[in-house]
Amino acid sequence: MMSNELERLRAVNRFDDLDAGIKTDLNELVELIAGICEVPVALVTLIDDKMQWFKASLGVGDLTCNERELSFCKETINQTDVLVVPDATKDDRFANLPVVQNEPHIRFYAGAPLVTFDGYAVGTLCVLDVKPSHLTALQIKTLKILSKQVLNLIELNWSMQSLLEQNLISQRQNKAFEDSELKLKAIFDSTKDIHILIGRKMEVLAFNKAAYNYIKNKYEKDLRVGAHLLNITNQLLTTETANQIKEALDGKVVEVEWQINHDSPASCWLSISFRPVFNNEGIVTGVAINAADITTQKLHAMQIEEQNAALQRIATIQSHELRRPVASLLGLLEVIKLDEGYTENAFYKMIETTVNELDHKIKTIVHESESTIKETREIIPEIKGSC
Repeated sequence: MMSNELERLRAVNRFDDLDAGIKTDLNELVELIAGICEVPVALVTLIDDKMQWFKASLGVGDLTCNERELSFCKETINQTDVLVVPDATKDDRFANLPVVQNEPHIRFYAGAPLVTFDGYAVGTLCVLDVKPSHLTALQIKTLKILSKQVLNLIELNWSMQSLLEQNLISQRQNKAFEDSELKLKAIFDSTKDIHILIGRKMEVLAFNKAAYNYIKNKYEKDLRVGAHLLNITNQLLTTETANQIKEALDGKVVEVEWQINHDSPASCWLSISFRPVFNNEGIVTGVAINAADITTQKLHAMQIEEQNAALQRIATIQSHELRRPVASLLGLLEVIKLDEGYTENAFYKMIETTVNELDHKIKTIVHESESTIKETREIIPEIKGSC
């Protein structure tokens, strides 16, 4: 029972805030049922755990609520039919209520429960009088029918409010999505790298501005959503492109470097990655193709290699061609020292010193050349060109 009451209270909470237009309609129904039943007081009430709230009323002045335990309607919500009390003073359930014992001295009450679509009695449509009375069968039937209309209005109001709230949430979400999409597109289009997203049939799903400009400038074709990738890219690389895409569709990340227009003055290099795109279930749904121009990097590396080769040739010349005559001179000086008629003099000493200095200088130059070659081979250029 307690569990049902908690569910009933949740149902009541749905209808806490009624729109002004609905309240006007409810007041008109209250006036109508009061006239049909020929009574001075009629109410539409919602009943929570402590209070009975008047959502529409006639004949109660400025009163907007009453304590649940001091009301007739606390009994009405416990049944499915109309509750009729001809004379409250003769009904033990209500005889001691303050509104019966004191002003306004209510005697007659009739109420129909407001039962929601999910089966919870959230309130009542009721009529009251200060003198004992009764209702005809037609009046009771009318009270039951109007109680359903009252609930229909209340539930319609709640549904409209819910729809409006959901619409506002949806609008905010769409606005947030559009804003994030615009920001993402701005970032996507601001990069100089080429980005293309394709589906499993190699159809183009998305691309950035750099990709569009590249295809337009290189192949004089318009990159568009739905186009087959192999129809708009380098025709000489279709086989390689198809193979890389197939590997990516199998879940593998593929990275390659391709020289475009190999024998042309417009030759350039691209570093390209083919990356599988997975959905939430881990299934590959497409391939993200990202390409960066590394022409300048390649040219710079080639230039370094050429410089290394030149330095290597210089080092070889210095090591072998120049040191050979110096070594010969050092050998002759040693032979002269072995001659029986040799006598050390200042000129011989100067020649020996000069030759040794020359030998040392050549060794130093060779060592520095070899060190320079090693260092330049470790250089990784960071400058990118324009393919």
